Amino acid sequence: MLVSTSTLQWLWPAVLCPWLGACSVFTPLPLLELVKATGIAASTVITVGPSKASDTVYHLPPSFNKVCIELNPQSQSAEILPALQSELRLHQIESRIYEPGGIRNCTVRLNYEAYIEWDIPPFTNEYKTYLTSATLILRNETGKVLSRSSYTLDPVYGMGKWSPIRSKIAPVVTAVVTGFEN
Repeated sequence: MLVSTSTLQWLWPAVLCPWLGACSVFTPLPLLELVKATGIAASTVITVGPSKASDTVYHLPPSFNKVCIELNPQSQSAEILPALQSELRLHQIESRIYEPGGIRNCTVRLNYEAYIEWDIPPFTNEYKTYLTSATLILRNETGKVLSRSSYTLDPVYGMGKWSPIRSKIAPVVTAVVTGFEN
């Protein structure tokens, strides 16, 4: 095999780099590298964009440490319940899931709605679901609303479209429990 000197000129840094401590490999096509880096940065912003709570209403008593979650069979996202319970645990709140109408002797109840859509994420070719909106409502045993908050995907840019459901729902749980929107 015959290798030209111009090929060796660009090949030697890649061969030596693993043995050197801190090393950078430069390409003869800096514009191509700039375009790739810009694309990666843009897809990262769209993929892992900011999530925040909105439309928060808060009339909660000073504190509570247990909540009953009423299962919503109409909710389109199966991933929301584990995310809700994990986030509630971070606030030192125990939770238990009940069938619709099955909650008894519970002072604080959580109802939720979640909607998903399907699309193809960047750098893949398979359809996946993503959370487009979610609403959490805390009620007392008589049904009075104690607090409410929502998450909605940015309709213009879709910022955070491919973020995990837990990162999307976390600020909403915080808003429902504390009254503060992140």
